[in-house]
Amino acid sequence: MEIWIAVLLFLLGLLLIIKGGDWFLDGAVWIAEATGVPRFIIGATIVSLATTLPELTVSVTGTLQGEVDMAVGNAVGSVTANLGLILGISLVCIPSAVKRSQFQFKALLMVIGAALLMILCRGGVLQTPPGLLLFIIFGAYLWSNLRDAKSGMSKSRESRSKGRTVSRRQMVEKLFLFVLGITAIVTGSKLLIDYGSELALLMGVPASIIGVTMVAIGTSLPELVTTLTAIAKREASMSVGNIIGANVIDLTMILPVCSAVSGGALTIGTQTTLLDMPACLLLCCTAVIPPLAAERFYRWQGVLMLGLYAGYVVLLVT
Repeated sequence: MEIWIAVLLFLLGLLLIIKGGDWFLDGAVWIAEATGVPRFIIGATIVSLATTLPELTVSVTGTLQGEVDMAVGNAVGSVTANLGLILGISLVCIPSAVKRSQFQFKALLMVIGAALLMILCRGGVLQTPPGLLLFIIFGAYLWSNLRDAKSGMSKSRESRSKGRTVSRRQMVEKLFLFVLGITAIVTGSKLLIDYGSELALLMGVPASIIGVTMVAIGTSLPELVTTLTAIAKREASMSVGNIIGANVIDLTMILPVCSAVSGGALTIGTQTTLLDMPACLLLCCTAVIPPLAAERFYRWQGVLMLGLYAGYVVLLVT
């Protein structure tokens, strides 16, 4: 295949993910806000589940097609990109306060998930039975979100009863965007994995490096779109909730699912165990320690995270 065709189809995949994520988030956030759920919880639940669809689709598709390095690199690399690049940009633009009661448990689950994943993969294989421990963390995350959402809905029930009415036409439009967004995300993810692999072959670049850089950043574009929108609207809490939630899902659900569909044992490359996972854990700690200690994010923290991510990419390509 001509390299320019592969590049065009790869970019088409990215475009579909961007637009699909935009449509999906527009529909999902509108539906969630109609229930009165707090914005941080919206970001950590419906928005994070929506923006994680590309990572899940790309990694599972890659595993089924035998592109294990790209599948694993994408899942871990997406977390690293979400923190080092996307949250870093958000903190540089809008450093913000955070409620420890909403943030603490979910942030700790993210760090524990990254550390446990690194421990389970240290032998170069992620077995399905030990991987169930990651699903326990995922279950705890879902329980926490359901509890917080229920609390938020009960507190806002009275205000919602006095709020706007929703027309049937508006509901149909938002649900249509919701479904259209899912379709575009899945289609774009398929193009991304197919032609990301093709580009790796044509350019002589290892699939693992493509997975943790181009594809990982590509599948993190919905998070980036959400973050840039949040910056423009001064909605920092939704951006942070989205990124934390997406990372917990990436770390505790995607690779165990890939392990299960691969036959019970997912091979983990040396680069992933020695570089990608330690870098991911370092960025997780850098992201959560300051707000856990002082209940706020700092601009210098964002600069540090961007610097760490840049150093990580340099190590990958040298």
